[in-house]
Amino acid sequence: MTRMHGTTIVAVHKDGRSALAGDGQVTLGETIVKTGATKVRTLQEGGVAVGFAGAVSDAFTLLEKFEGQLTASKGNLLKAAVDTVKEWRTDRALRNLEAMLIVCDAREILTLSGAGDVVAPDHPVAAVGSGAAYAQAAAMAMLKHSDLTAPQIAEEAIRIAGAIDLYTSGTPTVLTVPAEPEEASRDA
Repeated sequence: MTRMHGTTIVAVHKDGRSALAGDGQVTLGETIVKTGATKVRTLQEGGVAVGFAGAVSDAFTLLEKFEGQLTASKGNLLKAAVDTVKEWRTDRALRNLEAMLIVCDAREILTLSGAGDVVAPDHPVAAVGSGAAYAQAAAMAMLKHSDLTAPQIAEEAIRIAGAIDLYTSGTPTVLTVPAEPEEASRDA
């Protein structure tokens, strides 16, 4: 059976705000089966944003584990990330999950992988998924050479990746931490 795959997630931190953007494309083999999937969400009453790439059911399992660890660590992003990856690597059922997560709060961005990695990037940009290299390069260039805000950079990075990568739609969902005023009022 052909596996469903394809997405791009990018996070950008600038001026005390983190933005997390994800495209909504899901493919089955060479066919686009959905363009409007939401692969980013907020946790901790909007204080943390999470995006995932990989097998959807695996990603949701990991997202639930991370959310539990985040609650147990009272919102400590790094501790929750390390504890999630530790469980991911040592639990027999979890160790075969195929997904990656990007988590961020207003201070930092972390990438979590099943290889046991929790990576805080050198630059305030991280990306995962099929178009990750394109989105990350675009975001880094815009961060360095423009006055765009973190959400604007993240959104445009997904659009650029979508113009290059077959498995990335150019239709991003963008979340910010802390939330922008219009996001906060929509969620209320």
